[in-house]
Formats: sequence, C-alpha cells, structure tokens
Amino acid sequence: MITLYTFGPAFGLPDASPFVTKAEMLLKLAGLPYHARRGSLRRAPKGKLPYLDDMGRIVADSTMIRWHIEKTYHIDFDAGLSPAERGIAWAAEKLMEDHLYWAVARVRWLDQANFDKGPAQFFRSVPAPVRGLAERLVRYKVRKTLWGQGLGRHSEDELVALASKGVTSIADILGDKRYLMGDQPCGADATLFAFAGSLLCPVFDTPIRTAAEGHANLVAYMARMRAEFYPELAAAPVPQGAAA
Repeated sequence: MITLYTFGPAFGLPDASPFVTKAEMLLKLAGLPYHARRGSLRRAPKGKLPYLDDMGRIVADSTMIRWHIEKTYHIDFDAGLSPAERGIAWAAEKLMEDHLYWAVARVRWLDQANFDKGPAQFFRSVPAPVRGLAERLVRYKVRKTLWGQGLGRHSEDELVALASKGVTSIADILGDKRYLMGDQPCGADATLFAFAGSLLCPVFDTPIRTAAEGHANLVAYMARMRAEFYPELAAAPVPQGAAA
C-alpha cells in the first residue's frame, strides 16, 4: 500500500498545499490504492511535503512522484496526446507551479488580513509566548524567498497583472474542453485542479481570486473535478470567512 504524506485538508481544499493535492490527484487518476497520512516537514526527505512511501521506497516532490508512478506502474498520464500537446500540458503545469504558486503565496502570507484568515492557523501549536516570533520569522523567510524568486520585487499592481495574465492563459488553454487537453484527463489536470482550487479559494480575498472567478470555464472545471474526484468536498459547505 502506498502512503502519501500530507499537510491535511484546510480552507475547504483537499490539502493546504496544492502540491500535495496534485500528488493525491495523480494517485486517483492512476487508480492506485493509497493511504493519506499527515506528515512532518522535519522528517520529509527534502524538507517539504508531499512525499510518499511505496512499499519502502521513498519518493519526494510531486513531479518525482508522478515520474515514479509512470515508471513503476507503467502508466502514461498523457496517453493520447501529441508531442505538441504534451509540451503545452507541461508548460501549463510549470506556469502554475513556478509562477502562479508564488503569486498566491505572496497575497496569502504577506497580506495581513489573508494571513490571519489562513496561514496563521499553522502556528496554533506553537506556545503562545513565542508564537508571534515564529510567525515573523517564517513570514520573513517567505518574503526573502519571493524576493529571490522575483515576484517579490514587483508592486502589488504589477504582481496582479502578471498573475492575471497567467490565469487567463490557463483558461484559454482549457477553453470549452471537459479536461485541460481534451475529453480525458492528463497529468496536468492533477496540477490544474490543485492550483485552480487554490486560486479560487473563497477564504482569501485577493484580486487574483477575482481574476480567476472571471473565467466561467475555470469555475465550471473546478466544480466538475470536485464532484468527480472529491465528492465529499463537493457536498460540504464552502468556507467563506476566516479559517483561523
């Protein structure tokens, strides 16, 4: 049995991390039995979640997990796609993972109102006398990482413009198709579901969320995917206010 190490559900989403949700979606798409268990960053091989234990073989990082599934279980998530379509799907994944992810991270972690609604709850287990210090240290690291990545150097208006362009590009690729690349899901659908959920999460008030909500096809895609792969979440009330 495969064990997937996760953060756990949060904000009405399958997991607090879109990368964890992506990995879980890949397991669902592959039809592989698995058990989800809350993990520890301290024990994670690369200091991040997700990672999985497949009968003693440890695989860290959502993309490495995908490649492990494909190689070990002889699954081609992109079967039926042409070389050009495979390239588009891969480029869309990287747009979401290496660009939109950081834009969302900035508005969640560095905007005080959104921080209080979301990430602040991750510090509940920290003793009260040092909780504020822990929050400041982690937020400083996030700010420093964003500066190095590049998006942290832009003004808020510039950041929103860049992120909105990315969201529009994804919505344009999706078009009126049921899944990102056609009538059957491909590997990039695991990523799109995970990251579109993060973009559209109603807990957080951001102009990036507003931009995503402006694409009816993206909103409809999320509803379809929730109903198909996470019916328990589709039936649950969607949180609207503070999660903390």
